[in-house]
Amino acid sequence: MTADAWVFALLDGMCPLHLVLGPDGRILHAGPTVGRLFAGRSVEGKDLLEVIDVTRPHGITRARDLFAHSGRRLRLALRGGPQTELTGAAHRVGHGDTLVVVLSFGIGLVDAVRAHGLTAADFAITDPSIEMLYLVEAKSAAMDLSRRLNLRLEQARHSAEQRAMSDPLTGLANRSGLDAAMAGLIATDTGFALMHIDLDYFKAVNDTHGHAAGDAILLSVASAMKRETRREDVVARIGGDEFVILLVGLRDRPALDRIATRLIASIEHPVPFGGAHCKVSCSIGTVLSDDYARPNQDRMLADADIALYAAKSAGRATHRFHLGQSGAGETGQIGFDHG
Repeated sequence: MTADAWVFALLDGMCPLHLVLGPDGRILHAGPTVGRLFAGRSVEGKDLLEVIDVTRPHGITRARDLFAHSGRRLRLALRGGPQTELTGAAHRVGHGDTLVVVLSFGIGLVDAVRAHGLTAADFAITDPSIEMLYLVEAKSAAMDLSRRLNLRLEQARHSAEQRAMSDPLTGLANRSGLDAAMAGLIATDTGFALMHIDLDYFKAVNDTHGHAAGDAILLSVASAMKRETRREDVVARIGGDEFVILLVGLRDRPALDRIATRLIASIEHPVPFGGAHCKVSCSIGTVLSDDYARPNQDRMLADADIALYAAKSAGRATHRFHLGQSGAGETGQIGFDHG
């Protein structure tokens, strides 16, 4: 091994981040970490200022000018690629015609490691940067673990909230979900229609074919309601065979009557179960928030319930509107509209 090769090998092992310059300022040798900074491209044979800017001392216009600054602190920056700043010191060796520039990342260590994919092997064993790298890696691992834990907790919280607001059989909103949705619409003064739906002949299906058949009916009804409503609407199951639909922004009575008619027809389709065809129908009572001077959840639900039972009294499988109390006092007249 030649003397130069022996020296270069020693420098590579002891200080992987270094450059050796010849008297003309060209790079005679670059440490292995320098190669990583330039993505494996060789910089040997190039003038230093072709690949690295010297920002301090000021006024360095030729690489060989650095020989006059031996022993002084340098500030440098890579040309091209990720913007990486370096600190360093130059030392003249031999007969003074060779300059060894020892480099480090200073406070930009963490960014440089990330930008260039550096590892502990890219630093001298005695370099305190390694200890900082370990601390950074430990902190990153802890933060990543914390993020993943927080994400799992957030997902668990969201899932628990969804379960608390959902009917476990149909996946529709439950009474709590309905109450929250209505409160939000009333608080934001958003107009809506409320349909209270009760299944007709559901008890007969349960008594004749069992509760499993009843569950099949409920799932079929839930599917029909989802088909006939929009994404912004709220469909809730509030009791065994009772449902409520909030139709957001929809106050047109003929349009609501058409929706109710389609719901009745869809729900009346027989549901096959255990070799039998189970059939139910439904009665619907509807109220509009616009019919109330001051919409109130409990009052609207109660009035929708009254309209529902008016529909049942009219022969079932029908729809009735409650006229509400627009402009009336708390004891205003109650009436029904046949749609």
